[in-house]
Amino acid sequence: MIAHVREDDSTGWHIHSLYEHLNGVADLAECFASRFNSSDWARSSALLHDLGKGSNEFQKYITFYSGYNPEAHIEDVSGRVIHSTHGAAWSYRHWGNQIGKIVAYLIAGHHGGLPDWHHEIGVGGSLEYRLTENEIEKLPVLPGKIKHEITDNVIRPSSAPGVPVEQLHLWVRMLFSCLVDADFLDTERFMDRDKFENRGKHNSITNLKELFDVHMNTLVSRSDPTSVNEVRQQVLSQCRKQAGQEEGLFTLTVPTGGGKTLSSMAFALEHAMTHKKERIIVVIPYTSIIEQTSGIYKEIFGDGNVIEHHSSLDPVKESFQSRLASENWDAPIIVTTSVQFFESLFSARSSSCRKLHNIVNSVVVIDEVQMLPTNYLLPILQIIKGLTKHFGVSMVLMSATQPAITEELFEKSNGEHYSILEKEQCREIMVSPNPGELAEAVKRVEIIQKEKYSEWSTLAEEAGQFDQVLCIVNTRKDCRDLYKRMPEGTVHLSANMCGEHRSRVIARIKERLRNNDTVRVVSTQLVEAGVDIDFPVVYRAMAGLDSIAQAAGRCNREGKMAIRGQVFVFEPPKQAPAGSLRKGAQSGREILSVDPDGCRELRPGTLSRYFKLFYSSVNSFDRKGINDLLVKDCNPHLNFQFKTAAQRFQIIENHNQISIVVWYNGGETDSRDLIKTLRYAGPSRLLMRKLQRFTISIPERIFLEVSGSFEEIQGIWCQNADTLYDDLLGFVGYEGDFPVCI
Repeated sequence: MIAHVREDDSTGWHIHSLYEHLNGVADLAECFASRFNSSDWARSSALLHDLGKGSNEFQKYITFYSGYNPEAHIEDVSGRVIHSTHGAAWSYRHWGNQIGKIVAYLIAGHHGGLPDWHHEIGVGGSLEYRLTENEIEKLPVLPGKIKHEITDNVIRPSSAPGVPVEQLHLWVRMLFSCLVDADFLDTERFMDRDKFENRGKHNSITNLKELFDVHMNTLVSRSDPTSVNEVRQQVLSQCRKQAGQEEGLFTLTVPTGGGKTLSSMAFALEHAMTHKKERIIVVIPYTSIIEQTSGIYKEIFGDGNVIEHHSSLDPVKESFQSRLASENWDAPIIVTTSVQFFESLFSARSSSCRKLHNIVNSVVVIDEVQMLPTNYLLPILQIIKGLTKHFGVSMVLMSATQPAITEELFEKSNGEHYSILEKEQCREIMVSPNPGELAEAVKRVEIIQKEKYSEWSTLAEEAGQFDQVLCIVNTRKDCRDLYKRMPEGTVHLSANMCGEHRSRVIARIKERLRNNDTVRVVSTQLVEAGVDIDFPVVYRAMAGLDSIAQAAGRCNREGKMAIRGQVFVFEPPKQAPAGSLRKGAQSGREILSVDPDGCRELRPGTLSRYFKLFYSSVNSFDRKGINDLLVKDCNPHLNFQFKTAAQRFQIIENHNQISIVVWYNGGETDSRDLIKTLRYAGPSRLLMRKLQRFTISIPERIFLEVSGSFEEIQGIWCQNADTLYDDLLGFVGYEGDFPVCI
């Protein structure tokens, strides 16, 4: 019985037997799941996952109709034989409504994605429908030798999940990850042996720590003896000292410019060595700043040890090749975005879930944790709790403006309030000096409140008088409108520009600042979280106090000015967009009025009061009802709505975004050359990583207006007209505002 086939020019056709494939997948999946004590579940699911390939119909298809097509095993394409329901039906019939049902979710979804148990409208496609006797009877009949070779060798899983009901969906998804990654890898081992054998060739955590220590020793020896560098040394020392603590949940509260990027890596490396963690995952809020952080780590550790992975590039149509090209995070250091990290943890797609088991037994650093979306805060905090309690993850919640997420924010049906992350579970790494002492030691700026500007031209005239000034606004349209009114030579910076474009612009800004040249910049808030630039004067449109504090981190960052830097907070001509940005601005405005001194000094106590005020304005911490779909109705019947939850869990509020590869010449690389490679060679991991640097996301409605200027290549939308992308402004194919503000 055939699972896959390939043809070599010199040796002809090669057959991957079904029995060999099932056992190969089972060995890998069992190994992956052993890290969270679920190896028997993974092995049993793997041995059954392609049971349907043993049918005569599938065998005829793969040997005759497909002409030995290597994509023949992928479902949902016209003419192909569905094969994943057989194993799901077998487990459900033989192992009942608990064990059998869990295994059925895994097997039924291993190509098409984790299914819903039922559909509110219609029935086709739900797992409940696929497991009805009527549907099972329609399946191709399996020959008798299937029982002898496969089902007789499958052992009923014996271990209990060992997780509470609110974490069951995460546990099922982790099992699913083990299965689909093992399936992809075993297929790759047969189809492309060289690629498979080149996986996993990375430095050990011990080697990476040695590289890091050499880098830090050099950096410290060359640093100027300023008060800011003294604070950075204290932060670094404390992170190394606290890394020996027991595994679990940590907070790292350090003022902006205090060296969090490197100090958190020092903690992660030491902690990983102490507790034998397998990788370090750094989660960053914006795609727009991931390039800088990953660039720093690649310089220290080498390109081969660092994967930069975000969600801006995802093939519309999954093919055999695009699935194998998807990342499974098999590297020691991953730099990814909040969108990629959390949406993957709620995803149903096999390619998105593939990497999840590699989060197990890792150190996860979540940078700028205050930017976790409030509309999904309840399910996100439950996931954080589940990862740290049941999957061997040590997690660091890092920020200069630590949010009040350990408070009793969530309301029960009887009106009582509770917290998901208890305060005693979150250990602060900065003990001596503590966050308050650190904030006192790095008073580099003063917050000055301005009046409202009725016109952008008024602000442009005032800001234009400074030779070096940064103006931060709330939307891409505001950025473009202010930029047009600024003096000639002003720099524009927004997420309308692809990553390669932004990186080159930021590099030029830094060079001009170092040379003390005139440099005026108008930017969206993408510069606030982690972009290492240092201006004497910053203007910030009214926003939440956390955003104001982050903007202040781009002012007098190195503390070299004789006087404090000036951060002017102003009311823009247009208020912030509706939603969390507007609520943040309203809370920021209120805290500025009731505690002006605390805001001017950015005192930690004032920031804490701001977050409590902001969270009190939030209508729902689970706006899309994710908890209802994955927790509320799943005990004891296990009626998970995986697919619906994945569709609803979209961190960017207006989730109807289309990712496009734009035309931009980055010097060493021209995106048009990469597009040609995509067209003729198809997607690969390396090519997908390169294309990410030239990708932007635009609203679907705008995409439809100019859709004739794009073409779909291998499931990826690419620019094909030269009027849409400008070397100064980035994407210019629209007139209205963008719902996505960065």
